Amino acid sequence: MADYAEITYAVEERVATVTLNRPEARNGYTIRMADELGAAMDRADRDEDVRVVILTGAGKDFCVGADLSQGGFDFDPATGPDAAWQEPAGRCSKRIFTMNKPVIAALHGAAVGGGLTITLSCDYRLASEDSRFGLVFTRRGIYPEGASAWFLPRLVGMGTALDWMISGRVFDVAEAREKGLVHKVFPTGTVVGEARKLAREIVETTAPVSVAVTRQLLYRMASAESPFPVHELDSKLIGGLGANPDAVEGVVSFLQKRPPSFGMRVEKDLPGYLPWLEK
Repeated sequence: MADYAEITYAVEERVATVTLNRPEARNGYTIRMADELGAAMDRADRDEDVRVVILTGAGKDFCVGADLSQGGFDFDPATGPDAAWQEPAGRCSKRIFTMNKPVIAALHGAAVGGGLTITLSCDYRLASEDSRFGLVFTRRGIYPEGASAWFLPRLVGMGTALDWMISGRVFDVAEAREKGLVHKVFPTGTVVGEARKLAREIVETTAPVSVAVTRQLLYRMASAESPFPVHELDSKLIGGLGANPDAVEGVVSFLQKRPPSFGMRVEKDLPGYLPWLEK
């Protein structure tokens, strides 16, 4: 078991739950938390027994953003912001972006600044009725991070992204739901349980290789200049289904009206020609 100081990691029923664990600091985001989140996502992605990841926070808030309790920002002392430095929120959002497993953010209380941007690459954002959000950078004289200027307009549209980011105002869960930032809203205290229900449905009904390819197709190909390169890749994928055991099982289980039992594994069965795979 890995030793984490600012998060916790637990696996149950093929679902890994990663919890920000600085409730005394309202889960203020630090360099160490960023490092531990990256390690936890690596761990979940490599573990074939894990199918889904839930990201949540201990205490009353999900995360209030960068920990400013020392009066400044937490930089790596060895490298500093002038060297080959990577800001910590983007470390997390980029690692979630590259995941082969879906990630569900279960949000409650405040999700502000980096506490929101780290979730923008999650596949689902489920929220509590007590949730509130803010991209408050302009009100601190700083700049958006977490690659949020790329993720946010794709989720809510450029007009809403401009409003939220330029004003830096805090907004409630009703506005977040209306604009498409969060998928669903649940009574306070129930959101993690609802995330687990969703995770179990994904575990029980979907094929891991199909999920991995599908989430990356959406992220990598949705911004292509035309549909033609996307269809080229679709054609390779669909053309190979005759030799795909999961596709056979998916059809047969449907016809036999039974739950599927998918045998292909992400570690060894991803199509080698996918353009985003490391060669």
